[in-house]
Amino acid sequence: MPRTLLVLAHPHLATSRVNAALAEAARPVDGVTFHDLYAEYPDLRIDVEREQRLLLEHDRIVLQFPFYWYSAPPLLKKWLDEVFLRGFAYGSGGTSLRGKSLLVATSTGSAEEQYRPDGLHRFPVVELLRPFDNTAHLTGMRYEEPIVVHGTHTLDDAELAAYQDRYRELLASGVIRERELTAV
Repeated sequence: MPRTLLVLAHPHLATSRVNAALAEAARPVDGVTFHDLYAEYPDLRIDVEREQRLLLEHDRIVLQFPFYWYSAPPLLKKWLDEVFLRGFAYGSGGTSLRGKSLLVATSTGSAEEQYRPDGLHRFPVVELLRPFDNTAHLTGMRYEEPIVVHGTHTLDDAELAAYQDRYRELLASGVIRERELTAV
């Protein structure tokens, strides 16, 4: 069973319904190390050596965050900038992440149909997440099909509970199959 590092980046987790519920589902899963960046680094000063050790100790990296302005929340971007260094993650001698897998689990307030060419946001979220795909490529990681929970403001309790169950199952299995969570 692969060891999974779940890196949560939500600046307002206490007021989040969906990401808090997914985090709650993930915490007790065997083989998953739950790592909340905003709780760990309220001063925004990242312990790069510690973070690199965590990455080395795990086979699979899951980045869970709300989709902010077509990207990740600021602390996750800072974490990537400071931790995925040349010589560690890429470049000459930078093979530390090679062979691991990277999975993005994100949520949007808008419905899925808003992420289409004729929708408000024009592009599918999968396309807007291409920088993460390219990060995986540059670092020699396998990029897994992203998990996207759309329409967070309109999910009812039963739908959210189904997402929690699927997320927990997928994390426990160690294998995320293409678009498996979005089919709830």
